[in-house]
Amino acid sequence: MPMRMSAMDVQRFSKTFGLLVVLHGAAIAKDDDSWSMKAPTEVRAIEGYPVVLPCSFSHPHHTHPSSMHVVWTLGHGRAATVLFRCTSLNNSQQCQPKPDQDQRYRLEGNHRNHDISLRLNSVTLKDSGRYFCRVELPGHPHTSFENTLGTRLRVEAAPRILSLSAEGSETSGFKAVCHVQGSPLPDVQWLAADGVLEGDTSFSLSQEAIGQYRTSSQLADVKPGGQYICAASNSLGKDQATLYVLPPSPERLTGKSSFSLLVLLLALALGIKLLLALGVGAWVIKRVFSSGDH
Repeated sequence: MPMRMSAMDVQRFSKTFGLLVVLHGAAIAKDDDSWSMKAPTEVRAIEGYPVVLPCSFSHPHHTHPSSMHVVWTLGHGRAATVLFRCTSLNNSQQCQPKPDQDQRYRLEGNHRNHDISLRLNSVTLKDSGRYFCRVELPGHPHTSFENTLGTRLRVEAAPRILSLSAEGSETSGFKAVCHVQGSPLPDVQWLAADGVLEGDTSFSLSQEAIGQYRTSSQLADVKPGGQYICAASNSLGKDQATLYVLPPSPERLTGKSSFSLLVLLLALALGIKLLLALGVGAWVIKRVFSSGDH
């Protein structure tokens, strides 16, 4: 037979059900916010020096996970490159990297204190990019916690001229080409004996999309026998290189001039031989006549 509930029972059931809904909602919110990763959005470094990429995490449990993997990647998703990975098992105080781990990377923080900051030694301009820190829990498939925004590493470097050369020919004319590297991207100027060369004579040829740290500049209508300076500068310093454009080489001999020269040399040789023969003949005749007189 159906159970009849009094008004008091209905009120008591409603309160109990409402309390269960609140508790369940709090558990879900707590589970969603159980882990948090904290890292700066950008870090700047100077080429050739070390840099630390900070990253820390927190979770609601009072005890630290007994085992964990710490992973750092350059990039995110399928295109990501794993740069560093270490493992801490059974409450170990050490996070052990793989034997083939690149020694430029090492864990700077103490993972037992929720600090998994990464240290990079001797950074280069190619290290510029977005880095992501991640914690994985062994034995819990698909359980990992990552800084989803990542940290952008911006490496800065003083300008460096990679190459300076002259291109072209005597018929089409010469131009000077200067390839420069630096971050922030250097400004390029051309200098000559009469001062700064500006206007349409100097313009950008190319600029790398990745890193934005290389550029090229060319100077048209450079004159043979001239001296030109490519000067690059940014907020960290400057660099320059000098190009000497050699004067035109002597005109190459044509086939006709080569033949004329050959004929001239042969004629000269024959002439010398003829003179020598005449000299020898005269000497012989003189000896003959001298012998006849005796």
